[in-house]
Amino acid sequence: MSATRLMPDALYWAKSAKHFDGKTTIVQISTVFGEDPDYWTLAVIGTDQHYMPGEFDILGPVEPPQVSSFRPAAE
Repeated sequence: MSATRLMPDALYWAKSAKHFDGKTTIVQISTVFGEDPDYWTLAVIGTDQHYMPGEFDILGPVEPPQVSSFRPAAE
């Protein structure tokens, strides 16, 4: 997925051979260093780490959970 198609603050599934032992993780497109795409970084959810977008392969967007018709049981 090219950087031009990424959206600021959006969440994506990503993998990196350099980080997290190549395991899939969730990253957020961060504009903390500037609004221009040249300054975007990838913030790894659950950490305070920021990485360069080129260090990860973006696999696709994180989809919100489907709304469930789950109804709790009566007490």
